[in-house]
Amino acid sequence: MSPAGEADNGGADVRTAEVARGGGVPSIPAGLPILDNHMHLQASGRHVDAALEFKRAGGTRIIISHMPYDDTPITRSFDFREGYERTVAMAAKVGAEAGVRCQCTLGPYPVEMIEMMEKVPLDEAKNLMMRGMELAAEYVAEGRALAIGEVGRPHFPVERPILDASNEILAYAMTLAKGEGCAVVVHCESATPAVWAELAAMADKAGLPRHRVVKHFAPPHVGEALNLGLTPSVLASGKNAQDAARLGRDFLLETDYMDDPRRPGAVLGPATVPRRTKMLLEKGLLDEEGVRWIHDGLPRKIYGKGFDDG
Repeated sequence: MSPAGEADNGGADVRTAEVARGGGVPSIPAGLPILDNHMHLQASGRHVDAALEFKRAGGTRIIISHMPYDDTPITRSFDFREGYERTVAMAAKVGAEAGVRCQCTLGPYPVEMIEMMEKVPLDEAKNLMMRGMELAAEYVAEGRALAIGEVGRPHFPVERPILDASNEILAYAMTLAKGEGCAVVVHCESATPAVWAELAAMADKAGLPRHRVVKHFAPPHVGEALNLGLTPSVLASGKNAQDAARLGRDFLLETDYMDDPRRPGAVLGPATVPRRTKMLLEKGLLDEEGVRWIHDGLPRKIYGKGFDDG
């Protein structure tokens, strides 16, 4: 989930007039898996229609990332279960009605702790966020969620006590993920060498394999020399996709589609990942084996048995 007002990173070119009218875009070769690794779908938005747009473009699988819901603010009850249930239900609805494989990741969105602090002290808010992490891990254990995410720390500058608490919560998420054998999808500030190093150190301390730390909204930092063995989920602008493919194959593609009627097509539209994959094939930057790895083989390695069962 990207911050409101952040540049859309090429989203303006995503939805052609044909797509906007409800049509499709030229499909990629039949039989190839196409995963959008990070999308938000909500009842107030297009949800199933957005998934159908993705499918018409050649998409086969969506991972929905949990997001806060305006009509169920966490400060109402300090209980994440209601929101998690809505996300799980949306994944089931999209899978059934759009005919694409659809799973979800669950976790307390980092900025929610700041909202909690309007009513409770920081220590209590931190503990509530940790309980939200534990509940997300329970959903993973039950097979109702694929991973813990998006979790982490605010993407904007905050006071040191809030940053320290956020890092404690993220470290706890990694410890829980280690116990469940699942991945953690990280929301934080833009990835830099220092950020990759800090996340890698957290993973090592928790005993979580580095490749199971997925940096959401990542730049095309592909290869261990750049990402230290963590997994970049690259925002699929045209430039990002080409730069990533030129560097290697160990990356995922995402739109961070918000499904927000106030920001149509943001961050990138639902058809983007299939379109970018087709472009990479046409430019010779990927072959079909590479497509299968990025959209199926690598996700299986990262997400484990839950991805196999989804």
